[in-house]
Amino acid sequence: MKFLDEAKVYIRSGDGGNGCVAFRREKFIEFGGPSGGNGGRGGDVIIESVDGLNTLIDYRYQQHFKAQKGGNGMGKDRHGANGKSIVLKVPVGTQVFDEDRETLLHDFTELGETFVLAKGGNGGFGNAHFKSSTNRAPRNANPGAPGEERWIWLRLKLIADAGLVGLPNAGKSTFLSVVSAARPKIADYPFTTLHPQLGVVNYGGREFVLADIPGLIEGAHEGAGLGDRFLGHVERCRVLLHLIDATCEHAGKAYKTVRTELEAYAGQLADKIEIVALNKIDAVAPDELKKQKDRLKRAAKKTPLLLSGATGEGVPDALRALVDVIGEAPVSNKAKGGQAEPWATPVPQG
Repeated sequence: MKFLDEAKVYIRSGDGGNGCVAFRREKFIEFGGPSGGNGGRGGDVIIESVDGLNTLIDYRYQQHFKAQKGGNGMGKDRHGANGKSIVLKVPVGTQVFDEDRETLLHDFTELGETFVLAKGGNGGFGNAHFKSSTNRAPRNANPGAPGEERWIWLRLKLIADAGLVGLPNAGKSTFLSVVSAARPKIADYPFTTLHPQLGVVNYGGREFVLADIPGLIEGAHEGAGLGDRFLGHVERCRVLLHLIDATCEHAGKAYKTVRTELEAYAGQLADKIEIVALNKIDAVAPDELKKQKDRLKRAAKKTPLLLSGATGEGVPDALRALVDVIGEAPVSNKAKGGQAEPWATPVPQG
């Protein structure tokens, strides 16, 4: 399945049906009177958050959605049928914006939420509606009201309890694959992760959703690398786990690079609780590890955790730190419904 987190969609609700001008003409009925029925109401355009979706890929292949028009009124006081509404299904975490991409219409944060994007037009009155004591034979009827039409933007922000951030190739995907059943692509070159990944982690009897987003580089907020467009997927996270590669040239500079991008982003990510960890400690000598740890401690102004996603060393400490923060907030519905095995230190092969 391809990942798509933004889509532009055209919607139009159904027009109302026209009212009818008709008179009752039957044998032996001298004064039949008006009998034109009302038009039916046009269908609505409704959007609903459903389970089982984590991408907006369906809206790449179909961008136009139109509800059914209401039926016209008919003689013998027959009203037109109401038009059928259409329902657009989106993942939980989707935001609906107006065409200007700034006006938020609705934010879907819970499963089963519905929101009417465009209401169908009302049906017109038939001439029977206008009958009165002073107007015994009205010869006028109303046309149906037109439906609403608009362009909207759908933007997906994944619902996760914790998020992984760091430079490309910092070991985020490896960490996610070790602590959850997720199987992201892992390779020894930057930008292996091209779109966000989710995994359900079980630690200490507590389940939570962990999100891994593509790595950030200097100038990401200006579009460098993959840019910062994926940072929206960790906006809803309670805590961020910032991984720094112990084999990089300078751990302190690597930390500051990512922090600069987080502060430049408008989603207030820099204010979130942050856990700093030095990853890949198995790949450096003890002296170099001490240097990198001291550099990172000075830059982050806190003592970093030491871990290795490949060997599992220090991973329980990182998970415990995440659970301590997440435990103060409700766990996401996705974690509640996720099937995750309890985390255990991986057994070396061979």
